[in-house]
Amino acid sequence: MTAAVPRPRPTAMRAATRNRPIRAVAPWIAMLLIALVLPWLFRDYTTGRDNGFMTAMFGQMGMMIVFALSYNMLMGEAGLLSFCHAVFFGFGGYCVAHLLNAVPVVVPLELLPLAGGVCGLGLSAVFGGMATKQRTTAFAMITFGIGELAVTAAIMFQHFFGGESGITTDRQNAASLFGVNYAHGLAVYYLIVAWTLIAALGMFYLRGTPLGRMANACRDNYERAQFVGYDPRMVRFIQFALSGLFAGIGGGLYSIAYEIVTYDAVNAPLSGNALLMAFIGGVGSFGGPVIGAILITALQSGLSLMSNSWLVYVGLLFIVMVTVAPTGIAGILRAHGPIVRAGRLGTLAIPYLRMAVPGLIVLTGLVFLVEMLSFATIGAAEGKTFSLFGFAPNVYAPMPWIVALAGFAAGIVWLRLEGQRFFAVWDDLMTGLAAAAPR
Repeated sequence: MTAAVPRPRPTAMRAATRNRPIRAVAPWIAMLLIALVLPWLFRDYTTGRDNGFMTAMFGQMGMMIVFALSYNMLMGEAGLLSFCHAVFFGFGGYCVAHLLNAVPVVVPLELLPLAGGVCGLGLSAVFGGMATKQRTTAFAMITFGIGELAVTAAIMFQHFFGGESGITTDRQNAASLFGVNYAHGLAVYYLIVAWTLIAALGMFYLRGTPLGRMANACRDNYERAQFVGYDPRMVRFIQFALSGLFAGIGGGLYSIAYEIVTYDAVNAPLSGNALLMAFIGGVGSFGGPVIGAILITALQSGLSLMSNSWLVYVGLLFIVMVTVAPTGIAGILRAHGPIVRAGRLGTLAIPYLRMAVPGLIVLTGLVFLVEMLSFATIGAAEGKTFSLFGFAPNVYAPMPWIVALAGFAAGIVWLRLEGQRFFAVWDDLMTGLAAAAPR
């Protein structure tokens, strides 16, 4: 009789299996903790007052995260370029505003964002039935028409949309399930945090469902998905409708936070913002639109206070990202993953610093050119004085323009040379990692 040979216990494998749920949950817990703490970092403890501007900006980031992630369900997951996504965001906001104005309000305030989501779902199902019969360019053109139709309706049908003045409301009309007084901005902020977490988790786990997988399949190979027996049009329709659900949740939060909804909430620029957030952050990953929403909201809220030309910088950022890093910020971070795991990130420290110097020169030259041009065309007529970074050059003299243009041009040439050196180091590093990888 042969004795059984004991097998080694796979302790490392079991440890990795046990740690897998922890690694999956850790980012969500970290983001939640950061969101909970953020307003308190800007509180004035001497007077006991919250920073209303920062709290409102963080709340807007939460709404835009939901909005950008819902757009990513179309652009990133299903490969559908939509120009009407703000329609469902705004419609959800309008419906919540009317619910708040209905006395008595039968829906508790904490559940009103869900009511906005249901309204967004209903409208997206109606328009999705038409739009998703087509794909690629035809789909995009149909959504563009839907967006223009919604803006026209918002101005014409004043009984529901309120015309250009919009619909005002009062969130204190609704009762709270938990007895919270939502007159305070901080309470509204935490309501936004809660719904942002709920909506983000819903969209995250939706990616792993058969619907999410088939949306990816239809995006990557329409004909093959059809060949294996699935109906790509139905997949697109369901994905389109569900994206409207989550966009409506974001619109409901918008209505509660600002207590007013105007036609700007369904207008094309807001749909363009969704595209910017998703693409700059990175449509190829779930976290990309989150990064993009935070960045674009910070630029809109913060940079707009410092410069009238902030839209120029946002547009240039979009052009640079599309040209240099089409995978977005998340794609750049993901590309560094193997280097970080190998403990070789320090190898890129010096190349990055070498690129930072000409990059800063290019940025400074660009800012001076844009701001001087803006002042010469707008600021001077308004009676303002020009000052930037502690300098007050005469914008009507040739020398400031020559210096700014020369610095901008020289910085681009220098940055291009340093970029070539950087990518040489990058290629050598990736080749070494590939050679050292177990086969």
